[in-house]
Amino acid sequence: MRDRLILSLYDLTGAWSEPYEAAGYRVRRVDVQRDGADVRLLEHPGEPVWGILAAPPCRVFCRPGARLWKEWGPDGLRDGLSMVDAALRLVAICSPEWWALENPPGRLHRYLGKPTYAFHPYHHGDPYTKHTYLWGSFRVPNRTVVSPEAYPDHLPPGRRDRTSRVSSSWRNQRAATPPGFAQAFFDANP
Repeated sequence: MRDRLILSLYDLTGAWSEPYEAAGYRVRRVDVQRDGADVRLLEHPGEPVWGILAAPPCRVFCRPGARLWKEWGPDGLRDGLSMVDAALRLVAICSPEWWALENPPGRLHRYLGKPTYAFHPYHHGDPYTKHTYLWGSFRVPNRTVVSPEAYPDHLPPGRRDRTSRVSSSWRNQRAATPPGFAQAFFDANP
């Protein structure tokens, strides 16, 4: 697998790409918060890309952020869409074996159409809710459904509700890819 390159875009935590790295794939994580690298400026890597994982920031697209959409205005939306467009540009120029772009329900479907797959973490063994959409060309992961907890432990006290708050300092923690889903996705898309 060492010859297979995975681009993991907007990957602050590395959680989604972790199973690939553990299996010996070469993973290139790109995230402005992580390493200062802006995906919008990423050039073709100069070698074949096996897969692309993309989780662009959801703030301007997700339902919890809807109350601020007017405040952020067209400039905020354009900035968010430019991040999505950058990921899709890399898909177009790299022609990977598979690719997936993740975001929660909100308004991104207005620009990308119907998602390929929708899930909650509890569908893949992580006992909490966080409705998530995937767009792309990939094999749908098998489900291992468990009962969701009313107050999941992965969130700090006072924030253990079904949705995150857009202004919360816990946004990055909540946005991390659930490990059960990450493994199921890897298993379906080696």
